[in-house]
Amino acid sequence: MSFSFFKASRPKTPQELVKAIKDSLMGLDSKTVAEVKALEKALEEVEKNFVTMKFMLSGDGETEPNMEQVSQLTLEICKEDVLALLIHKLFILGWEARKDLVHCWSILLKQTVDSRYCCVEYIENHFELLDFLVVWYDNKEIAVNCGNMLRECIRFQTLAKYILESASFQLFFKFVELPNFDVSSDAFSTFKDLLTKHGNAVSVFLNAHYDERYSWPKTFSRMTETFSPTVIPYCLHLHGAFFDQYEKLLTSPNYVTRRQSLKLLSEFLLEPPNSQIMKRYILEVRYLKVMMTLLKADSSKNIQISAFHIFKIFVANPNKPREIKVILAKNHERLLALLQSLSAGKGADDDQFEEEKELIIKEIQRVSRLPNLVGR
Repeated sequence: MSFSFFKASRPKTPQELVKAIKDSLMGLDSKTVAEVKALEKALEEVEKNFVTMKFMLSGDGETEPNMEQVSQLTLEICKEDVLALLIHKLFILGWEARKDLVHCWSILLKQTVDSRYCCVEYIENHFELLDFLVVWYDNKEIAVNCGNMLRECIRFQTLAKYILESASFQLFFKFVELPNFDVSSDAFSTFKDLLTKHGNAVSVFLNAHYDERYSWPKTFSRMTETFSPTVIPYCLHLHGAFFDQYEKLLTSPNYVTRRQSLKLLSEFLLEPPNSQIMKRYILEVRYLKVMMTLLKADSSKNIQISAFHIFKIFVANPNKPREIKVILAKNHERLLALLQSLSAGKGADDDQFEEEKELIIKEIQRVSRLPNLVGR
């Protein structure tokens, strides 16, 4: 007869697992973080609990997750405020723990209990958590993790709408130009999702902030100062309307920023819900000048082509104001020479491009012959 003195450990219930996760995260206090050995032990405990959570939410590769347990885990995480802890302790976690957290975050947000997105509702009652995720872009160690978590949040219109309307949204104009390429690229992906995922919400936002200048709430400044003081000097200068800030991206010395911004601008301007915004935008002389500069002065053919696709909207507008006509007439010779030498990029529809270009050339020629324009 054989005897075993060791019993296999009983799997934790969802309630027990959430308690363990909460306790291990709470254990990452200032005293623990200050002691190397204590911190290592505490982080090991967090990582172990995250692995268990990942298996409970998504299975182990051989067995499917128990959906009743998944529902219980989701409810308990919200009930015990663990969702907030996950964000507040994110900057302390190790690489593996952050990776597992991002995986679990995606599942938790999509999980419904009685047709309710419990975690989304929790965030709706704690919107400041989204501000934390945005500001964490300033920490290059966790920036990409935060970006992944933010993009999962942006799938839900209420969460995307909050970020658009919050002061933290303005920080993206800084983050997309950070020197770290991985971070700036990730920030631009999030920025793009915010401006393209929910057309109606974006339209409301752009209409509200077309002329309105942002203000930086003191409460938000205090919040950022507690964990990311490097953003404060930038925050204090955030006062431009949306397209004022966007113009800086279009004229950035960084090639990638210019190219991505041009492409994104054409995408969201041409969205049907943004038709009124587009009509306002193409009445502005300053924005026409930006496109003309990119057409004439930029050495990149890709940027010239992207600029052309926005420039053509200004020219084709049947209700061009006099100021726009004057600019086109004054510069018609250079514009015509430039357009005639411009060809479609690789993979583009040459026939369509040439047809559009010919129409724009004819319209510039027509405008240049109009009488009584300034400088004629």
